[in-house]
Amino acid sequence: MRTQQTFQTSAGACGDCRSTSDGSPAALPINIKLMEVKDYIRENEPRFMDELFSLIRIPSISAQPEHKDDMLACAQRWRELLLAAGADEAMVMPSQGNPLVYAEKRVSPDAPTVLIYAHYDVMPPEPLELWKSQPFEPEIRDGHLFARGADDDKGQSFIQVKAFEYMVREGALRHNVKFIFEGEEEIGSPSLNAFLKEHKELLKADVILVSDTSMLGADLPSLTTGLRGLAYWEIEVTGPNRDLHSGHFGGAVANPINVLCSMLSQVVDADGRITVPHFYDRVEEVPDAERRMIAQIPFDEERYKAAIGVDELQGEKGYSTLERNSCRPSFDICGIWGGYTGEGSKTVLPSKAYAKVSCRLVPHQQHEEISRLFADYIQSIAPRSVKVKVTPMHGGEGYVCPIDLPAYKAAEKGFAKAFGKQPLAVRRGGSIPIISDFEQILGVKTVLMGFGLESNAIHSPNENIPLDIIRKGIEAVVEFHRQGF
Repeated sequence: MRTQQTFQTSAGACGDCRSTSDGSPAALPINIKLMEVKDYIRENEPRFMDELFSLIRIPSISAQPEHKDDMLACAQRWRELLLAAGADEAMVMPSQGNPLVYAEKRVSPDAPTVLIYAHYDVMPPEPLELWKSQPFEPEIRDGHLFARGADDDKGQSFIQVKAFEYMVREGALRHNVKFIFEGEEEIGSPSLNAFLKEHKELLKADVILVSDTSMLGADLPSLTTGLRGLAYWEIEVTGPNRDLHSGHFGGAVANPINVLCSMLSQVVDADGRITVPHFYDRVEEVPDAERRMIAQIPFDEERYKAAIGVDELQGEKGYSTLERNSCRPSFDICGIWGGYTGEGSKTVLPSKAYAKVSCRLVPHQQHEEISRLFADYIQSIAPRSVKVKVTPMHGGEGYVCPIDLPAYKAAEKGFAKAFGKQPLAVRRGGSIPIISDFEQILGVKTVLMGFGLESNAIHSPNENIPLDIIRKGIEAVVEFHRQGF
């Protein structure tokens, strides 16, 4: 079914254009019939998948230096796809680290502008043995696309680009659109802050739109209104000046691994509270009204446990699971190593032990302050038998989006249109540190219009995204653009 709509032609107005066979814009007649977005998706889905597959096949792993060439290749491929989708211009721009992709579509200097942010880097695929298919060779099984980056964030950013493509090709775009895709989000976006400050005028916008978050469920659409912040450290514990024979020295010399485990076990008490002095000074209690709203969110704890294969949950005393993983801070050991870990046995007392640890923070907690407090605390509990070094890594602040923001309301209508029900407003436990930086540097709010699901297994083997979510996501973003902000 097509709907009748009339447009005025104007020189340089890219909203009134279709694409020719080579991807370049072609003029539309004054009176046209718009293709319904569902029909557009259905007719173009084979091409969509080919394009998405071409992105996924590039192992753009920012954490591993050997993939530097892949980062550039992925950026260049995004540039090609953004131009083909209808951008007036697109370029690969250098930064202090991996390159960024910038693109824009100008409708009118008087029209508002939305800046769409995404990232093209992905997590390492390990452990490879747990994948049912090759992580960088996309495979469709049971209506799901399986591959590293299928959701985070190549699949979700692809949703944004295809919605934009539809709006351009159907001549329906009424505001300017800018894109900024970075290649370092998975390592904390170390180069992005400087890039934002250097190109503040280029990135000027009225609102930022991001698809890099999740929903409560495929049948329970939701919009993320808050994110936790993040602080991350690496700890190095040094004991003797060399590895020692555990028979000759065991029981007489401090084992760095033992000491490290002992120190980390003290960070969280029996009630699930973090013991770092002054850690909670800026933490606001969850208001009763918000707790009542959270309690109304449909949540099956037994299903939640079954999905991740655990028999019991744990966390801060006095709070529900949904409060713990969204509105409260947390501490986790992300990795720990030292000594001999090869095959067989080696009776060694190691010289060193290491750990990578992180805290999820809530709004108002400042990650630099928390980073200092944690480092001071670890040093204070370290025994004299070892030397301890705490190295702060990346971090960022939390974020809250007002639900009365016009762009939020447009996103809300987009979800309602695509999923057939009003989305819930929820805080999520993940962190996207750059979101708070956007507000501080560019002075604009961000709407988090994410389409991920817990079952999509991001950062894990067998990452995936349902094809139906891609389709509905495109429809939802199209409606966002139609509503305006």
